[in-house]
Amino acid sequence: MDYVSDAQPACAPSRSAWQALQADTWRQYGRFSWGSLVGGAFARRSLRVLVTLRLCQAAARSRGVARLALAPLRLLHRFVTHRAAMDLPWSTDIGPGLLLLHGWGLVISPQARIGANVTLFHGVTIGLRVRIARDGRRSEEYPTVEDEVWVGPHATIVGGITVGRGSRIAAGAFVTENVPPHSTVVGNPAAIVKRGCTPDVSSPAPL
Repeated sequence: MDYVSDAQPACAPSRSAWQALQADTWRQYGRFSWGSLVGGAFARRSLRVLVTLRLCQAAARSRGVARLALAPLRLLHRFVTHRAAMDLPWSTDIGPGLLLLHGWGLVISPQARIGANVTLFHGVTIGLRVRIARDGRRSEEYPTVEDEVWVGPHATIVGGITVGRGSRIAAGAFVTENVPPHSTVVGNPAAIVKRGCTPDVSSPAPL
């Protein structure tokens, strides 16, 4: 898997937190309304963690008095993610339209980058890989997951790699190398079993 991407995923800083939250809600319900957002924030823990994440990001970007809300919002987000059994730091660079299915055991490093209309199942890990050189020096690497990627239950994506747009990562796959766009990857170690696959994006948010 020798794919190298120069593209930047449509991650959070390129859009407002409000636009991202609208897209997150759309992925849950196939539409956006105030009722679905408010109801989902109370009824669906997988959406609730995204609500608190986007609120934290909005407060962090504010230059006004709203920034004073960041500290309590961070505490709220920590409580919400703990209750949802997820490790999803509020500062993680996540594009609009993230869909978390079930979510239990989800772990994402804050330095990872996730694009738009991405789907993550329970038990997914997206995070750090440490390399140790012969002289003992350590380097840390984090992955980029591009737009419209589907990641199945208990898949692991680690290291300074890029998972190309529209790819599918099968359940239990262990991915440590770049994945070309529109590829299906399975196994441990992960291997490409199909190219040119159609992205699996249920209720894609219009961006």
